[in-house]
Amino acid sequence: MTPRPESSGPTPEQPADRRPTEPPAPARKKKPAKKQPAPAATEKPGPRKTSANSRKTSAKKTAAAATKNAPAAKATVQKAAAENRKGTPTRPARRRTAEAAPQPTGSRTTEAAPPPAAVTPPVPEKTPRCAPPEAEIAVSPAVDAGDRDRLLHGTHHAPHSVLGAHPVPGGVAFRAFRPYARAVTVVSGGMTVGLHDDGDGFFSGLLPLRDVPAYRLRVAYEEAELETEDAYRFLPTLGELDLHLIGEGRHEELWTVLGAHPMTHQGVSGTRFSVWAPNAQGVRVAGSFNLWDGTGFPMRSLGSTGVWELFVPGIGEGELYKFEITRPDGSKTLRADPMARRTEVPPATSSIVTSSRYEWGDAEWLGRRAEVPAHRAPLSVYEVHLPSWRPGLTYRQLAEQLPAYVKDLGFTHVELMPVAEHPFGGSWGYQVTGFYAPTARMGTPDDFKYLVDALHQVGIGVIMDWVPAHFPRDEWALAEFDGRPLYEHSDPLRAAHPDWGTLEFDFGRREVRNFLVANALYWCEEFHIDGLRVDAVASMLYLDYSREPGQWTPNEHGGRENLDAVAFLQEMNATVYRRVPGIVTIAEESTAWDGVTRATHHRGPSGFGGLGFGLKWNMGWMHDSLEYMSHEPVHRRYHHGEMTFSMVYAYSENYVLPVSHDEVVHGKRSLVSKMPGDWWRQRADLRAYLGFMWAHPGKQLLFMGQEFAQGAEWSETHGPDWWLLDPHYGAEADHRGVRDLVRDLNTVYRASPALWRYDTEPAGFRWVAGDAADDNVLAFLRYDADGSPLLAVSHFAPVVRHDYRVGVPDDVPAWHEALNTDAARYGGSDVTNPDPVKPEPQGWHGLPASIRLTLPPLATVWLRPA
Repeated sequence: MTPRPESSGPTPEQPADRRPTEPPAPARKKKPAKKQPAPAATEKPGPRKTSANSRKTSAKKTAAAATKNAPAAKATVQKAAAENRKGTPTRPARRRTAEAAPQPTGSRTTEAAPPPAAVTPPVPEKTPRCAPPEAEIAVSPAVDAGDRDRLLHGTHHAPHSVLGAHPVPGGVAFRAFRPYARAVTVVSGGMTVGLHDDGDGFFSGLLPLRDVPAYRLRVAYEEAELETEDAYRFLPTLGELDLHLIGEGRHEELWTVLGAHPMTHQGVSGTRFSVWAPNAQGVRVAGSFNLWDGTGFPMRSLGSTGVWELFVPGIGEGELYKFEITRPDGSKTLRADPMARRTEVPPATSSIVTSSRYEWGDAEWLGRRAEVPAHRAPLSVYEVHLPSWRPGLTYRQLAEQLPAYVKDLGFTHVELMPVAEHPFGGSWGYQVTGFYAPTARMGTPDDFKYLVDALHQVGIGVIMDWVPAHFPRDEWALAEFDGRPLYEHSDPLRAAHPDWGTLEFDFGRREVRNFLVANALYWCEEFHIDGLRVDAVASMLYLDYSREPGQWTPNEHGGRENLDAVAFLQEMNATVYRRVPGIVTIAEESTAWDGVTRATHHRGPSGFGGLGFGLKWNMGWMHDSLEYMSHEPVHRRYHHGEMTFSMVYAYSENYVLPVSHDEVVHGKRSLVSKMPGDWWRQRADLRAYLGFMWAHPGKQLLFMGQEFAQGAEWSETHGPDWWLLDPHYGAEADHRGVRDLVRDLNTVYRASPALWRYDTEPAGFRWVAGDAADDNVLAFLRYDADGSPLLAVSHFAPVVRHDYRVGVPDDVPAWHEALNTDAARYGGSDVTNPDPVKPEPQGWHGLPASIRLTLPPLATVWLRPA
């Protein structure tokens, strides 16, 4: 028989016409795989320590046993072959001496192999074919010293080439690595063969077979015995195309190939574990299924991609796991899976094997989501911190309350502060450790899908805060993941984020860009997220962000732009918009970077293509307008430009006007508390400000609690002060009035295309009174596509102005109030214009006609054609 060298596959050297695509099924019915039990009921045994001398002694004993028992081994082979000849014809085999036989890599040569344990009398028709009796046993099946040492120390790149079953001269060598086991037996068809205990958890044996059979392992421990599949008999679960795309940094569905995935592989149920760790000397899987001892579960390296993989049979959903990584310096680190799709509830940090069975019910929503682009549609956003909106509620419990509340208030979307897993609740989710896992604080990934689905089914879109700028330094997460900078930049000056004590991603590394681009797609495709608000974009774009001279290095052109981050953002936006119809991406970018919402293929004056976002937060408008409102009305005339300056650049980008969580924490006070004066004036100013905000070009965003004038700053520990809306509270009507105004603002806004159709085009806006600083008045017209106008007049003085003349077009026969923030039902003084107001032919404010209005104190009035 021609000897075959060992290899990484079960039978790679078979002729093409005889090589099976997967191992043949055993003749007898398989028993279900069982979890490996603890060797003792009360405590876990410690690992066996092996010194170099003990390994040498063990090797000598093995060799001596092989020499002593060679005649018995040969007799066993001849006996089995003789019995097999009765039912299976054999072919003549060429005789080879041990010296002439080629030696497979990693095998130790002796005069004869150690004898296999007692072989039960096989059933002839079910027993695998044996080798001819003339064949010589040329190799020992035991793992050689080098492989043994690497497996024990977790530094083996190819454990499948050593462990499992492999054709060798003289038959098939079986090798198993089962620490703490008393005995290991090969079960194949009607044959059971006990393997020799080689020490340190290694077991081996040589069976006189022509081919590698289908087999299972029966593993005996001190107090239990289990029968299971051998993890090292399986072919790789990742294909060449997947590995090629990973290597190129272009795998847009990366979450489907890396991480932990329950699956059926070669007819066997189990879980595939795979992780990117190119600098590791070795990687092992540790988890609840092996008592957190990964010694017997080494993974194989899949070439130059840096990916390690292992299919573990019999492991399914709910198992906890981490990756035990041997660093380049030989030290070990236990890491959570960067691609984990489910995690333990913090502060626990393990990853959890999971798969989704959720059935979506939002097909109608998705079908019409892409009909109108976001910048030409009504978009008013309610920003929510899910863990504190109603503290203690799960995702499914939130689904019973949040959609109804948001729909009642008339918002078109919710924006969720980061839901990806984060260890410290005080970070509000902005220091992410589990980029692919919804936080377990409120339930499972499918529970989060249920919440998104519930929002969609009542017509509410879902935007999610996404944090690709940085990540925390936790030693169990991404920081120096495989012993060297991997996800972070290798240059310490580029890696450390100067403001938050975190690490910045290395946007120039293609695998890191792939990790992040695929993550954006993951949330949109797997969780039906409608928009991504990208956090801290400015910190990504500038090399000198919060850095002093000497703390940063210019780019290749001598500039301060982070060219790698620019390329990443362009790739992310282009990929998301290509793959997910109706999606919108929103940049939190606080500088005047040119072209944040310009298409990536359109170059601007700076020479850069656009970043490709759909919308951008208008941080300038927010700071200026809130600064104006914080002044006493008597001083506002000197700050009038803070309310008008936004229109100088209003059409440079597609803007969102945000009053976000950042503006109501850390001593900044709540929105109503920013206003000067007594409680009545504060509420009046707040109502007037909201009316101005909803009429101003741009989309709107309001943080939870501000919709009912919460007086206290937001705290993630207790959330909004819902008790302010309790009918038994004396000032409940004041807070309810503000909430009623927000509802009406959204209702009129959505019904008035003039307020959103041309948000991003100058044709949709005209100043009427932009310079009435002494009166504290701002008036402007908004236009629909057909020219239909809406007149907004904001009066930020605490007096009533009668017969205040405002210019209007001459083609509108009469105007009527569509909304007045001073109405009694909102808690105002009820100074209104109850009757239609007819224009006079007297030109005013550069317009051919004018109307005379009664302006309420600290109020905004909207008027539409009667």
